[in-house]
Amino acid sequence: MTSQPQLSTTAADAPEAELAPAPVAPGERTTARTEPAVDTELTPAGRGLWHRLGRPPRKPLTIGFVGSLMLVVGGFGAGGVLVHDPILEGTPLVAWRFGHGFQLASMATYAGLGLVVWAWVMLGRAVLAHRVRARAVLTSALLWVLPMLVSPPLFTRDPFSYLADGALPLRGFDPYAVGPDVLTGPIPDNVHWFWHETPAPYGPLFIAAAKAVVSLTGENMIAGVVLMRLTMAVGLVLFVAALPGLTRHLGGRLPVTLWMAMANPITIVLLVGGAHNDLLVLGFLSTGTLLMLNGRHASGLALTCLAAAVKATAGLALPFLVLVWAARLEGSPKVRLTKAIAAGVAVFVVVFAACSLAGGVGIGWLNAVNAPSTITNWLSLPTGLGQALFNVANAIFGGVPQTPFIIVTRVIGVLLFLYLAVKQWLAARDGGPDAVRRAGVVLLLFALLSPATLPWYYTWGMSLLVAAAWSKRGMQVVIFASVFLIIGAFPNGEVSLYAFGFMILGMAGALLAAVSLSSPDPLRLRSPRRRPAPDG
Repeated sequence: MTSQPQLSTTAADAPEAELAPAPVAPGERTTARTEPAVDTELTPAGRGLWHRLGRPPRKPLTIGFVGSLMLVVGGFGAGGVLVHDPILEGTPLVAWRFGHGFQLASMATYAGLGLVVWAWVMLGRAVLAHRVRARAVLTSALLWVLPMLVSPPLFTRDPFSYLADGALPLRGFDPYAVGPDVLTGPIPDNVHWFWHETPAPYGPLFIAAAKAVVSLTGENMIAGVVLMRLTMAVGLVLFVAALPGLTRHLGGRLPVTLWMAMANPITIVLLVGGAHNDLLVLGFLSTGTLLMLNGRHASGLALTCLAAAVKATAGLALPFLVLVWAARLEGSPKVRLTKAIAAGVAVFVVVFAACSLAGGVGIGWLNAVNAPSTITNWLSLPTGLGQALFNVANAIFGGVPQTPFIIVTRVIGVLLFLYLAVKQWLAARDGGPDAVRRAGVVLLLFALLSPATLPWYYTWGMSLLVAAAWSKRGMQVVIFASVFLIIGAFPNGEVSLYAFGFMILGMAGALLAAVSLSSPDPLRLRSPRRRPAPDG
C-alpha cells in the first residue's frame, strides 16, 4: 500500500446475470459490476447450506482456515503473550514460550501466515476469473477470521495499551496527561515498554469504549483482550456492511472489493488478530461516507466524526465529505460551500461534545495525538529518507547526529503532504464519488508522508479505495504491500524492519505471492505434463 492504486473512475452497469467464468488478461481492469455482500436472489428450493454460503472454493477455504489456526497456536508462544500467563504457567505447555519451544512457535506462526497468504492469492485468482461471487469471498474471510477472535495479540502488544487507556480514567487519572506507568497490576505490566510513559493518543470515543471494557473485565487480561477485540469487531461489521454501497458508488466489483478488504491478511492477522482500534475507524469512516453519498449528509458526517473521535487522522476525510454535501445544496459555489462548512462544524461540535461527555474527558486529546511521532522507522518515507541521509553522512564524516536529518526530512514530508492534500481537495470541488476517492488518496498519502507510520495506518485510505475499480497489476501491488506490512514486526510486536536479512527474505516471499496472482506456478515447480487443478 505504499504506492497509489491504479484506479478507474468509470463504473459499469452490467447486471449480475452477465457474469461469466472468463479469465482476466494481465493488466486488464476488473469490471465494475457490483454484487451484494450477501446475494439478494432467493435460494432455490432444495439447495443446501453450501449453496447458501456461496459455494466458496474448498481448497483456499481449507488452507486459509488451517493457516489461521496455526497462527493462533503459534501465537500462544510467539505472539504478544502475557508476562504471567494464568493458562500456560505451571504446566508443561509453558515451554512453548521459551527456548526451542519459542522457536517452534515462531515457525508455526509464520507457516500459518504463509498459508493464509497462499489461500488469499488462490481466492484472488478465482475472483479475477469470475469463478466466485461476493458471498463466497465473504464466507471464506469469515471462516479465516473466526480463530483470530480467541488469539493472543499477533504482531503487536497494542491491546494491552488500550486496556491501560481505559484503566487510567477508571482509577482517577487523566489518560491525556499521564501514561500507564502510574498504574499498578497486570495491565501496565503487559504494556510495551515504549508506551509506558505515553498518554493515550486516541479520541474520547475510544477512551469511553476502553473504559467500558475494563469496567467489565477488571484485571483479567485474557477476558480484557477478547472483549476489546469483540468491541473493535463492531467496526469490521460496519465496514463490511458499507462495502456493497461504496462499491456501487465508486465503480468497483464487489468480489474484488471484499477480497482486498475482508479476506486480506492485513484485516485478518493485523486488525482482528492484533485487535487494533483502526477497525472502528474503518467502520465509522466507510459507513459515514456511504451515507454521505446516499444523501444522508448530517448522519454521514456524524459517523465520520465518530471515526475521528477514535483516531484524529480520520478527520482528514471531513473536508472532502463537506464537498459532497456542498455539491447538493443550492446557490453559488461559494454559498454552497459556506453552508456545508457551517453545517459540518455544527455536527462536529455536537458529536465531539457527546463523545467527550461519554468518555469523561476534556480536550486534552488534542495535545496527545502527536504521541505516535515518537516512533522512528522507515515505514514513514520522510523518516526513512532522513535515516538514509544520516547513514551516508556518518559514513563520510563520522560522528554526525541523526536527529537533525530526521527532523528536516519530516518537516519536508509534512509540507509535501499539505501541498498534495490541498491540491486534491481543490480538485474534488465537484463532490460526489470523486471527492471520496481523493479522500482515500489523501489518507494513504498521510500514512506514507507522516513523521511516523505503523503498518495498519495504511488501512485508513484503503478503506475507501478498495471500493474503486482495480487492475490486476494494482491487486498485485496490494498483495506485495500487505505481506510486507505484516512482516514489519515480529509476532511478539517487536519491530523487524531493521533485521534486513529477514526483511529481504520476507519481501521475496511477498513478491512471489504477488506474481502468483497471475501465475499459479511462478517457480515452475510442477511437471509440464500435469495440468494444474482448479483452485476450488
